[in-house]
Amino acid sequence: MRLRALLDTDALGLKLLGGEEELDRTVRGVMTTDLRDPSRYLSGGELVLTGLAWRRDAADSEPFVRILVRAGVAALAAGEAELGEVPDDLVVACARHRLPLFSVHESVAFATITEHVARQVSSERAGDLAAVVERHRRMMTGGPAGGGPEVILDLLGSDLDLRAWVLSCTGRLIAGPTVNGAALPADRCVTLATEQQAAGRAPRRGPHRVTVQNTTYSLFPVRSGGRDAEAAATAPAPQGAGEAAGAALSDWVLAVEADAGDWPEERLDLLHGVTQLIAVERDRRDAARTVRRRLAQEVLELVQTSAPPAEIAARLRVAAPVLLPGLGAAPHWQVVVARLEQEGRDAETGAAAQALLEEILVDPLATGPEPSDRIAVAHLGDEAVALVPLPSVAAEAEGRQSGVLADALLAAVEGPLSAGLGEDGRLTVGVSATVHAAEGLRGALEEARHARRVAAARPGRVCAAGHQELASHVLLLPFVPDDVRRAFTARLLDPLREYDRRHRAELIPTLEAFLDCDGSWTRCATRLHLHVNTLRYRVGRIEQLTGRDLSRLEDKLDFFLALRMS
Repeated sequence: MRLRALLDTDALGLKLLGGEEELDRTVRGVMTTDLRDPSRYLSGGELVLTGLAWRRDAADSEPFVRILVRAGVAALAAGEAELGEVPDDLVVACARHRLPLFSVHESVAFATITEHVARQVSSERAGDLAAVVERHRRMMTGGPAGGGPEVILDLLGSDLDLRAWVLSCTGRLIAGPTVNGAALPADRCVTLATEQQAAGRAPRRGPHRVTVQNTTYSLFPVRSGGRDAEAAATAPAPQGAGEAAGAALSDWVLAVEADAGDWPEERLDLLHGVTQLIAVERDRRDAARTVRRRLAQEVLELVQTSAPPAEIAARLRVAAPVLLPGLGAAPHWQVVVARLEQEGRDAETGAAAQALLEEILVDPLATGPEPSDRIAVAHLGDEAVALVPLPSVAAEAEGRQSGVLADALLAAVEGPLSAGLGEDGRLTVGVSATVHAAEGLRGALEEARHARRVAAARPGRVCAAGHQELASHVLLLPFVPDDVRRAFTARLLDPLREYDRRHRAELIPTLEAFLDCDGSWTRCATRLHLHVNTLRYRVGRIEQLTGRDLSRLEDKLDFFLALRMS
């Protein structure tokens, strides 16, 4: 703001005492001081407010004004409450150094002036930043990439003093400043993403505010695919809008370290504009995946139609350099299948599942401009199918598992996605074994689909299953009808649970340990830190309560299955 604008506001009680020719100076801030030398606290452009407590006699005015001028302040405003009128020696010193001087009426508090200046400067900074944002938006949409989200986050920090981070739907850090030399902690990112996912289900205008470890954040959704942020944030998804509802799950989030509850509409509008700008960059990244998606689509369509292995192999040779640049030999492959289900949504959700699977498969430890640049995900009907290249399977040759593992796949993303799915949605994932040639892809696809069905039979909003589970009893248990499952487990385990509840006897933990030790009395007693005779007593009580004999294989198997189904 300009100094001249201060005189136009009667409520500030300012009177110009000198420096009329300097009233076009820009005010960048305000500071109140009665120090004889406040230079260490000045950065230039301030309106300095003083009660004149630093002045002992007329000789003090000249050095005080000289210090202010060297610091580059915009003007000085002296209060009348202490001395009645501003001393002439101060007026003369300011005129000599061409420093504009105001007097402040004794009825006006310095806090009133401070609040007014701060509000005006903040609004003008927001306007300046909005102009920069608009220029950056035009540059990004009309030409080469403008530097990514990092550029706009730097602008928020430098122009509005706001620290902000861009996070994926699962809490992966995409861009943002460091805090005390370290990135925003991973657990904090996941917590913020989870909060936004849960808030995104409520039909209210953003931002959503949350306090984590005594720090308040305002969360703004970053929409993609041309979806309007404000419309999506203020209206619930209509029936039949499966794609839109599913796509919201994969939204990024702009997490701003500030409480936006009392922000003016202009600043809120600015931040919503920033999210739209970041969405442009996200759409640019999504467009870069088009080739990989098309390659995956072509290969998987050949696999589904039982095309000759030679044709599939030829297509894979084309895909390998794109997915794994610099790889000398054809890689090995895994297939991962995901399905997104939302109750009451009739539209296909394959594209939404595709976006989620791309995010789930990102290696959080990967480096480079975009860690998803080696993931090829297509969607076939209501399924998303990923073709995952593996440069080596040496670990498998040594007896260790490699590649994508179902039990670890959803560990970091289950919380945020479960919050976004709520009570009316599910995401299920199946993972195949590694195949070494085109001939194995058909079987890998079917294997991943079977594993996904096993995952779908389990409770929970986000579930995954791997190929290892297709060769054991785990494959069969999920398909046992619920009423049969409940009756079977109740008949065997309810007597033991009731006894444990009344006597605190720990019969259920004892049974689990006994079966896990293959019926070995010594090993089980050692594991439970019991005397063998105490263990024999407990097992005898189990047999008495259930009418079973734990020395018989059939009864051991029944107990084992009951525990697994409970």
